[in-house]
Amino acid sequence: MQLPVIDSPAVAAAAKLAPAMSRDYLSNLTAGGRVPTGPIAVNPLPMTMEEAHKRGWDELDVVFVTGDAYIDHPSFAMAILGRVLEAAGYRVGVVSQPDWRNCDAWRTFGCPRLFFAISAGNMDSMINHYTANKKVRNDDAYSPGGQIGRRPDRATLAYCQRAREAYKGVPVIAGGVEASLRRLAHYDYWSDKVRRSILLDSKADLVGFGMGENAIVEIARRLEAGESVKDLRDMRGVAFALGASEPVPDDAIELPSYEQVVADKYAFAEATRIIHNETNPHNAKRLFQRHDTQTIVCNVPQLPISEAAMDAIYGLPYTRLPHPSYKEKIPAFEMIKNSVTIMRGCFGGCTFCSITAHQGRIIQSRSKASILGEIQKMTEDKSFSGVVSDIGGPTANMYQMQCSKPEVEAVCRRQSCVHPKICKLLGVDHGPVIELMREARELPGVKKVLVASGIRMDLARTSPEYLKELTAHHVGGKLKVAPEHVDAGTLNKMRKPKNDDFEHFTEVFKEESQRVGKKQFIVPYFISSHPGSDVNAMIELALFLKRNGYKPDAVQDFIPAPLDVATTMYYTEMDPFTKEPVYIAKAMKERKMQRALMQFFKPENYFEVREALRSVGRTELIGDGCDCLIPSRPPKEAVERRRKDANTRFRGEYVHTIATPTKKGSQKERRERSSTGYRPKRRGADPS
Repeated sequence: MQLPVIDSPAVAAAAKLAPAMSRDYLSNLTAGGRVPTGPIAVNPLPMTMEEAHKRGWDELDVVFVTGDAYIDHPSFAMAILGRVLEAAGYRVGVVSQPDWRNCDAWRTFGCPRLFFAISAGNMDSMINHYTANKKVRNDDAYSPGGQIGRRPDRATLAYCQRAREAYKGVPVIAGGVEASLRRLAHYDYWSDKVRRSILLDSKADLVGFGMGENAIVEIARRLEAGESVKDLRDMRGVAFALGASEPVPDDAIELPSYEQVVADKYAFAEATRIIHNETNPHNAKRLFQRHDTQTIVCNVPQLPISEAAMDAIYGLPYTRLPHPSYKEKIPAFEMIKNSVTIMRGCFGGCTFCSITAHQGRIIQSRSKASILGEIQKMTEDKSFSGVVSDIGGPTANMYQMQCSKPEVEAVCRRQSCVHPKICKLLGVDHGPVIELMREARELPGVKKVLVASGIRMDLARTSPEYLKELTAHHVGGKLKVAPEHVDAGTLNKMRKPKNDDFEHFTEVFKEESQRVGKKQFIVPYFISSHPGSDVNAMIELALFLKRNGYKPDAVQDFIPAPLDVATTMYYTEMDPFTKEPVYIAKAMKERKMQRALMQFFKPENYFEVREALRSVGRTELIGDGCDCLIPSRPPKEAVERRRKDANTRFRGEYVHTIATPTKKGSQKERRERSSTGYRPKRRGADPS
């Protein structure tokens, strides 16, 4: 199996810019090293030493530690990276959701020969654990039975530290979304402060950021060849910490220091601007940031991988199932088990989204043959219903879209290819994805192929044929889209198109649905409390929803995720690129009002909506007229909800029921019961 890199002028230019960091290890995945002597068994990677022994292994090369349940499906990074290493000839084991209170689980397979690979999971552990209100979530989609509490807060820190404790001297490599987006000084919403690089708190040797297939094979190859972990500092896609006496690379750009970004929000905004300007792998420069006596160095990103490499990676022998040791269903798997990834990356550059920062702006697509082959294999499974739940990626209609001039792409530093308008050099041909959808739905054994991934509506607008195909054949009754807002100022801060694109899209969708005789609906997603959005902006959104008959089932409240541009806006209250001030809804009271306005039609939200309308003088929207958002008098449900909330708020330590003294117990116990009242520890209370 050969996994060649992309061959283009852009890559050649990047190689000239960084010759020491242009090595490719996917191009000869099975060349050299310990190549498997026969076909790889279609079994999950081992989670116990007993399973490893069944493969004839008495020692492992790499041990993965993950905060997610282990699902051997190519929608999960752990499965992809493990299978890529296995295909390269390495013995790999998985420690899933270990008890982090001691290091016993890290010794499951004994000492790994090469390194520990650490990841908090498919999500940042803090976003996984807490809502925008900073309340504990009720479930965890990546755990068996949706059970919470299977991983710690800031899981990367605990996992790396336990790896160090289990076997001293073994290299510890951190990766995944959490480590990737926290590799430099970053604002942490949950502690409401700027935290230093995760490298320093975790004590990891390296952080691999972005997509990791090429990096993880390079790490294994070079460590096996006898290089030290310090020798790996010339790799693309890694960040590392220098000691006080180690020199900073001459070719690196200096970011404002940790101490500066903590003390000065302007410096934090400037650091964000520089970081996001150095994300194009074809022209990015190394970055460094001082943290007291230590320095964090962030190398340039990995180069995009080719179509052939994508085909080979997704063609590895996944079981497409959770590890058989799990007895309960895993919600994330149930959602994606019949989905197919066709591409990765996103050139949208939305300021609130981490996909561009993690996967990059350059679209990397699989071939049509590879995708159809995967669907054909799915039809051979007796449990397959005939419905492909999703054929897409971060954005389903960006498939095979590329810059039409690679030589321009090699020097481009634009943050978004579609905002404020679609770049004239961007190829927006929907022909390849239309052809793919047509052939996929015609495969024997396939009843329906749905598109459940995000649709970029401004791109779809350029192709009436795509809209027709999508509406007629690939919608399962409801189509989810993400206009995010209607206020022009807020949309600009999001790097989203104006609301005209959404209105045009819905109009065409309705017309096409009627034309083919289908009753289908648009399910729009909007965000409350995003930087730039104030109460007036949310009122306009509420009015838009009412006039168009939309009643969102769920509210998406803005959560400032590490490294996002919108997070910098939230923390600094300025745009990091223009340094212009940005309105921020930081008070929890206003955030609640913005959420309530999005669901103004729910009786339990009545009082929050009324308070919001009164706060900005929009009382004309309170009444019984057709344009009003809420009635003049609160509904019964709203009053009951308010009473219930009040009871909850004042229960417990604030209001106590005075115990009725009884004759049972000693004199001292009776005295304690009788003295327990509203202020049991008040001055003058019985000290006994």
